[in-house]
Amino acid sequence: MTGKILAERYELQRQLGKQTGRQTLLARDLETQELVVIKQLFLGSDFEWQDLKLFEREAETLKTLSHPAIPRYLDYLEIDEPNSKGFALVQTYVGGKTLEEHLRAGRTFSENDVKELAKSLLEILIYLHQCNPPVIHRDIKPSNILLDNRSGHTVGQVYLVDFGSVQNQAAKFGGTITVVGTYGYMAPEQFGGRAVPASDLYGLGATLIYLVTGLHPTELSQQDFRIKFADRTTLLNPNLIDWLEWMTEPSLSKRLSSAGEALRTLKNPRPIDKSIMPVQPLGSEIELTKNSEFIEIVIPPKGAGFGLISLFTAAVAGSLALWMKNDYDLLPLSWLLIVGFFLVACGVMFLFALFRELHLVIDRQQISYSSHLLGLKWPYARSTRRQDISYVEIEEVEYSRDYMQQKKFTVVGANVQGGDLKYQLGAKQGLSESEIEWLATELSQWLGLKFQITQT
Repeated sequence: MTGKILAERYELQRQLGKQTGRQTLLARDLETQELVVIKQLFLGSDFEWQDLKLFEREAETLKTLSHPAIPRYLDYLEIDEPNSKGFALVQTYVGGKTLEEHLRAGRTFSENDVKELAKSLLEILIYLHQCNPPVIHRDIKPSNILLDNRSGHTVGQVYLVDFGSVQNQAAKFGGTITVVGTYGYMAPEQFGGRAVPASDLYGLGATLIYLVTGLHPTELSQQDFRIKFADRTTLLNPNLIDWLEWMTEPSLSKRLSSAGEALRTLKNPRPIDKSIMPVQPLGSEIELTKNSEFIEIVIPPKGAGFGLISLFTAAVAGSLALWMKNDYDLLPLSWLLIVGFFLVACGVMFLFALFRELHLVIDRQQISYSSHLLGLKWPYARSTRRQDISYVEIEEVEYSRDYMQQKKFTVVGANVQGGDLKYQLGAKQGLSESEIEWLATELSQWLGLKFQITQT
């Protein structure tokens, strides 16, 4: 193939891609000495007229487009060779790698990278959707997005390629329905043969979800046809998670309707219900640290309450009373051991109350819960893998009934369920109800899990 001349002008360099009945080639234009991309469609045994219709539509669409982030139309050829008959579309060559290739090479994308990519692609979609008539790509996915010229802290130049599934919105549907797109990135309405500008937003949202989770949309669970991804990433803040959920809303009427609106809401997120915004209660001494890598909660010592002070006082007084008999004879050794053990136990309880801190840490790998006392550290509960965390709950316990026979509940803990273990931050650790509710909200938002309320 290398060195072959097509149409007496294009010298073939190498194959870029191949599918049944078609291939994509890199070539050099001998007139301009520029590299070009040639897409070929062959008239073989597996040829379908619908393929030719889409191929010609791509060529006609590229003729009308002029955007620096979209390949430019150069030529359209008929191939009539002894062993090869078909058509060829020639367009400008765009360097760089696809997002798919970057991911397979191990590249990761930060929250800023994701936002930068989203803004660049939305600006391309604004251009396409504002054409007259609007141009809908219909197949936005990682393998159709190229990145080139990465420098410094920028994500690189972004290109949108492969308009082989494009639809001119002025096109009318006939007696057949054409389903075009890639499963996992197709909006639900595309399965019925319908595509609108918001359909491209769904594909973009699903693509960005793939970037932040490393998982194809089909590998993620769904609930009511919504992609559940928030629990698979710790990279994103709640506003960006909310925006991606809005972009991939299965209901067309509830999804962001235009690329312009999507860009505005990306820059200026819609407010999240203040009733679920985490606010640390006044006077709380809990220390909470969080970023994209981990969340850490440090619960300070509870302090010696009235009950513990009373117990310790009673223990000391009782020990002194038993220490001497009325005639000040010493107690037997067994009594001395019992009294000594009791005093040591009370002393340890005092130490724990006055100096022990509890640390709950969740990072990308695991959740750990440990006690820290006077420089010593030991597990408060067994560690669990991060991916085994299934939900966050606020636990309420029934404590009384009033004269109307209505149940009353008190909040006793914010629980994180990890595998077969439950990690509790609650009344036993000296937390107030408002602190418990605040921590449950912080944990659920950082983990991307909506917390539930259980009553026992």
